[in-house]
Parts: sequence; C-alpha cells; structure tokens
Amino acid sequence: MKRLLTIAGSDSGGGAGIQADLKTFHQFGCFGMSVITAVTAQNTQGVHGVEELSPEIIAAQLEAVVTDIGVDAAKTGMLSSSTIIDTLAPQILEFKIANLVVDPVMRAKGGDALLQDSAQKALIDKIIPLAEVVTPNIPEAEVLSDINIQSTDDMKKVAEIIHRRGAKNVLVKGGHLDGVAVDVLYDGSSFHEFSEPRLDRKNTHGTGCTLSAAIAANLALGLSLIPAVANSKKFITRAIRESMELGKGIGPLNHFVSPQ
Repeated sequence: MKRLLTIAGSDSGGGAGIQADLKTFHQFGCFGMSVITAVTAQNTQGVHGVEELSPEIIAAQLEAVVTDIGVDAAKTGMLSSSTIIDTLAPQILEFKIANLVVDPVMRAKGGDALLQDSAQKALIDKIIPLAEVVTPNIPEAEVLSDINIQSTDDMKKVAEIIHRRGAKNVLVKGGHLDGVAVDVLYDGSSFHEFSEPRLDRKNTHGTGCTLSAAIAANLALGLSLIPAVANSKKFITRAIRESMELGKGIGPLNHFVSPQ
C-alpha cells in the first residue's frame, strides 16, 4: 500500500485541509498520514479562529512519520507562517521527500487569510523550489507572479514565471475564470491543458486541497504527471457534481465518489 503524507491545517468542518486530504487518500486506496501545522475553528460559513502548532511539534510529527513508516508522496496545504515554512523546508530536503505537491494555500473559500503576508516570500523561496508540482488557483498564481490573469494565455505566462521560481512543474487552475474550467500545466518546455465542463454548484469547499491530494495519490500509485493530473481533474469534477448539502454556507465536495 502506498504511503501518503499531508502537511496542512486541520479543518474542523471536515471539508478541506487535513480532513479532505485523508479522505481523498483513502478513496485512492492509499494509507494517509498527517503533519498538522495549525488548527482552525471552521465550518461552511467561514474560519472563526486559527491557532498554529509550535515548530517543535510540527517537526516532531514529520520526523516520526518519515523515519518509521516512510512516504511515497506528500502534499503541503496551509503553511500559515514563515516560522512554519522555515521549520519544514529543511526537513523536506533532509528526508528527501519525493513527489511533493505544493498547494500554496493563501485564503479559505470564504476569503479568510490562511497565509500571513510576511510568509509569502518564504513560501516562494523555500517551499516552491522543492515541489514536483505546484498547484495555485488564479488568485494565488497572481500573488506568486505579480500578474493579473484574464485568460488562458495569461495563465501560461504566469506558469512560466512560477516555474522560474524553482518548481519542476506548475499547474495553474482556471476555476476562477469564466467559461469551461481549464487548468494549464507547464513542465518547463511545453504546456498541457485539462478541461472539464463548468458545474453550477454552490458547495465547492475543499476543491484545491482535494485536487492536490488526488495528484499526490496518483503520483504515488506510479502515474506520470500528465495522467495523474488528468485523473485528478476528473475526480474533482465528479466530487463537485455530487457535492453535499451540509451546513448553512459553502458546503463540501463529495469525497466518496469513485476515483476512476
């Protein structure tokens, strides 16, 4: 069984973060493990509180998992401060964690900040260069590139810029643009587009977490990046199509849809 690790924050509402990642790993038949960076008081209506864990316990979690069980692929989510990033980056290098998918989480679905402004440079300088693939949405890609994105061509320009930041591959997600939902993957030499029909659904909490977790799972299972992204894109589309009516705000995806 493949061993997958999520390094992210806890979502008490269960729709995103560590909880979404572990559900996704399970759906792909992988054994999920976690390094919790922060605890959020969160539900479908927003983030009501955040408390970071200490650097010492974050580092201890990662060392405990890697030195005993091992890791076939990993993903990062909420790394809210430069202190957390400064703690994790050397460990990721030391333990040679492969197939690292970096979801540069900056804001929750409702707009609440999950990455301090002061940590953006640390994320760019220390975490993105470790990524097998980084998966920003449009707002995140704009922050990482300082470019306003209005089209697929803009997404390609931004992907090139982020690639120059050190990421091996860059997947810019187009869900915030109008029209067909197109994601653009850049591998340093060529572009690949992945499109699915845009679904008119309110309950999309956890899409970024779930997609990056699915990509990590597919990489661990031995797929190369292009089919891993394609499979994950189809999975997230099914999860949105069959999303759940839970809570009073933006509800979660359905993480229990088929992975194939």
